Amino acid sequence: MTPQIGHTMDNLAVAALLALSPILLAGILLIGFRWPAKYAMPIGLVAAALVANFAWKIEWVTIGASVVQGLLVAIGLLWIVFGALLFLATITRSGAIETIRAGFVSISPDRRVQVIIVAWLFGSFIEGAAGFGTPAAVVAPLMLALGFPAVAAVLGGLIIQSTPVSFGAVGTPMVVGIGTGLAQEDGSMSTDVAARAAELGLDQTEFVAHTATQVALIHGICGIFIPLLLACMMTGFFGANRRFADGLAVTPFAVYSALAMIVPYLVVAKFLGPEFPSLLGGLIGLAIVVTTSRFGFLMPKKTWDFAPREQWPAFWMGTVDPNEEKAQLTRRMSLVRAWSPYLIVVALLLITRNVPAIKEFLNGPAVIKVDGIFGTPINQNMDLLWSPGAIFVLACGITYFIHRMTKDQISSSWTIAGSQIAGAAVALLCSLPLVRVFINSGADYNGAGLESMPVTLAEAAASTVGDAWPLLAPFVGALGAFIAGSNTVSNTMFAQFQFSTGTAIGAASPETVVAAQAVGGAAGNMVAVHNVVAASATVGLVGREGELIRRTAIPMLVYSLAAGAIAFVGLNGLGMNAGTVILTALIVGFGVAIVLARRSPGKPLEVGAGAVSSRGAAEDEGASAGDDEPEPTARA
Repeated sequence: MTPQIGHTMDNLAVAALLALSPILLAGILLIGFRWPAKYAMPIGLVAAALVANFAWKIEWVTIGASVVQGLLVAIGLLWIVFGALLFLATITRSGAIETIRAGFVSISPDRRVQVIIVAWLFGSFIEGAAGFGTPAAVVAPLMLALGFPAVAAVLGGLIIQSTPVSFGAVGTPMVVGIGTGLAQEDGSMSTDVAARAAELGLDQTEFVAHTATQVALIHGICGIFIPLLLACMMTGFFGANRRFADGLAVTPFAVYSALAMIVPYLVVAKFLGPEFPSLLGGLIGLAIVVTTSRFGFLMPKKTWDFAPREQWPAFWMGTVDPNEEKAQLTRRMSLVRAWSPYLIVVALLLITRNVPAIKEFLNGPAVIKVDGIFGTPINQNMDLLWSPGAIFVLACGITYFIHRMTKDQISSSWTIAGSQIAGAAVALLCSLPLVRVFINSGADYNGAGLESMPVTLAEAAASTVGDAWPLLAPFVGALGAFIAGSNTVSNTMFAQFQFSTGTAIGAASPETVVAAQAVGGAAGNMVAVHNVVAASATVGLVGREGELIRRTAIPMLVYSLAAGAIAFVGLNGLGMNAGTVILTALIVGFGVAIVLARRSPGKPLEVGAGAVSSRGAAEDEGASAGDDEPEPTARA
């Protein structure tokens, strides 16, 4: 029987509609009205609090505790963003970024090649090591420093937040997310999960690894097209002629780069477990592609670049311009010294995540614990030393000596980072409390006997589609990630629900439905508000979050739809069924898109009133420009 809430609502549909309303309101303001997140998210927070109190009967003190919990989480995220900003300012002021830029040009000056190597391969490696949105915070400012438009840099960093995410942070979304999500309060497997594991002859750890292998397989199929998408996005949205066909010209290199990461990724998932697929897949792929690229293997015959910077429309730009802050050096820095800050970051991430004594300290005595907020059961740990933010700041400290930076250079890097972080603070300090109010709405917190708002939404969807549920399972995962900004949290919230739904519809392997959930949870990171806000802040695009979500929503939806169709076919086989039809439609649609792109002459940039010659023009235009092909305005 569906729980009831007094006279406010008496069925699952009404409960789901109310649960959806705060997210829908924030989404309409962000995407429909193009409001900055710093305005949209506070309104969403108020709506979530009202729904929690009046519909879910959650006491105001509990709502207040959830808000405080969200503020503490936001402080942790701001710490990561500040570290990334300080890191960029440090390598810019030291002059290292000039050598790094020259190094990438020596591999290939082609921007399509650069975005694939930096975003897809390097970003996948960083995701495997750190997770939690770190790749976008690293990749976006690096691409900006290499000469990419700010919007292009953020989109590149967000779109790769898909295939590697389920195995980010050394497999945390699998080991912790699914492991915890499928467990009971005492840590043991729930009855139905235990029965399925026994049927397969697996223990609890092996069952999670078995599910993770299916996650990797679905990701591997979907991820083949991500590098090509990156290349086409660069040429179609940011090229001088804005032709997607220019991106298709590097199809052999893009598919090769995809397989260079995905093949080891799948092998590692199958034979080494869920901890290292993204880390080793990204590292091996990076080594293979960089090495072969230096020999010209599959390199495009014609070099593609953006139009001259002075011709760029204002809305491409943010308020961070590394070129304005670059150091005037008397000699060029060596490539090894220039890359040393990144090598330090990678080394520190691997040490802190894999050396047991250090890992135990950073997750134990070094953690700040805030228990029983306002006398409620709500607690929050602040692991600031474990955070990538601490890694970035420590790496900066070491870099000061390696790059022999002066006091003025160091001081200016801190000033730059401090001024830039202020813009992201308001949006994050409201986004995360909304998330915690939404999540902390379960039966342990409310007086209405309802499941939490996220589970209520999922139950309503499952009751609507029945046996076709595997097709929608990834979208529930994406919703969880959009709300929480975390594949791990999404899996923790929904893994048991997904498994139980799979069992209820008679799926031969209910864990395949859980795998679809995890893949969708990874794709949802492309549009997760706090990921978008954090990445935007690193390149000076605060206030443009709605525009960026509009651009990443389509690849997220297609990725999730493909994942659902693959899961459905995996459960039901190829034939006259919904999964086969959707897969066929996606393949045909992809073919049609290629044909149309090749025939399109493009739409050249208009040099005139829309061009930007300074950072200030970007500031003037940034808040209002949001269309894919807006009217150019301003001066040449």
